[in-house]
Amino acid sequence: QGQLVESGGGLVQPGGSLRLSCAASGSILSLNAMGWYRQAPGKQRELVAVITRDGTVNYAHSVKGRFTISRDIAKNTVYLQMNSLKPEDTAVYYCNADRLPFYNNWGQGTLVTVSE
Repeated sequence: QGQLVESGGGLVQPGGSLRLSCAASGSILSLNAMGWYRQAPGKQRELVAVITRDGTVNYAHSVKGRFTISRDIAKNTVYLQMNSLKPEDTAVYYCNADRLPFYNNWGQGTLVTVSE
């Protein structure tokens, strides 16, 4: 329960776009929240965007206005649309499913590389 499968990473040029997907094994409405985090080489994992059970969204300041988190409840899937990508967005992106206190699960990660 709460298993996550991510997809959509890859190589993109600066200014380009990518969409990440995270499919959950169960109903995402049973979760407190789902989020996207990222970890760049040599840095700590950081929150990128989160969507709560009631649909409230929050973003890191560095991605606000460029990234959009959304969900398809019927497909138990959360998306991260990333536009105007910058080299500093390069990282491994992880999906998170928060159902604390029962579990807090992570996806396997998907690499996003923004480079010429």
